[in-house]
Amino acid sequence: MLRGFYTAASGMMANQRMQETLSNNMSNAYTPGYKEDQGTMRSFPELLIQQMGNQSVPTSRGLNLPVRHSIGSMNTGVYLQETVPSFSQGDVRETGVSTDLALVQGDVPDEAGFLFFTVQNEAGEQRYTRNGNFTVDGEGFLTTNQGYYVLDEAGNPIETDGMEFTVSRDGVLTAGDQDIPLGLSYAPDSMAMIKQGNDLYVPGEEAEPLENARANGGIEFEVRQSVLEGSNVDPARTMTEMMNTYRSFEMNQRVLKVYDDNMQKAVTEIGRLR
Repeated sequence: MLRGFYTAASGMMANQRMQETLSNNMSNAYTPGYKEDQGTMRSFPELLIQQMGNQSVPTSRGLNLPVRHSIGSMNTGVYLQETVPSFSQGDVRETGVSTDLALVQGDVPDEAGFLFFTVQNEAGEQRYTRNGNFTVDGEGFLTTNQGYYVLDEAGNPIETDGMEFTVSRDGVLTAGDQDIPLGLSYAPDSMAMIKQGNDLYVPGEEAEPLENARANGGIEFEVRQSVLEGSNVDPARTMTEMMNTYRSFEMNQRVLKVYDDNMQKAVTEIGRLR
């Protein structure tokens, strides 16, 4: 019976974590460049159930031999193994704001690489983002809305001295008489990129080094100005998944209550001394 407690409880915990993931996706459904997280459920390792007993051997000494009969396998619950971002192109929309930029990549399979803008966080470290909702700070540098510098191809902050600049399709920013190539990075294994908050990504420990997008001739992309890439979250589908996850949580909750009622009956009635 206690095994049933653990099985139902593990299902509730997995559904709760999945619900948190889906809720985060829903809350970022209109965040530019946001990539939805997808969770994968996995069962705990199976256990082989065997019946153990003794078999008498008709001898003068009454010998008993241990015997085992296989009953079958049993799972002991599920857990949320991991959550990984889904790198698919979001819809693009015009904003009319010159500092808004969008990376548009050709149709690629899920396992293919992905492009990112290169930025610098508050610690001076390079990070990567798909959110092109940029602005110009008081010192004339192109930054994200969180104040992170947008970097050029050489890894330096981009100084525009205002919002009067243009960006070509191949990602070259022209401000006055300066042509500054944007820092566009290509992650060969996009699934190895880890979310770090504030729309930033960092390569995982086993990720391949990011490449200069222009150095890889096999990548088809373009940078669009006054355009933003939207989130790739489907609100209708996400809401349906949230309802299904909630129902699954409720079912595990009912199972847990049944086990609890049976345990209470076993303690208060069956175990009562007469």
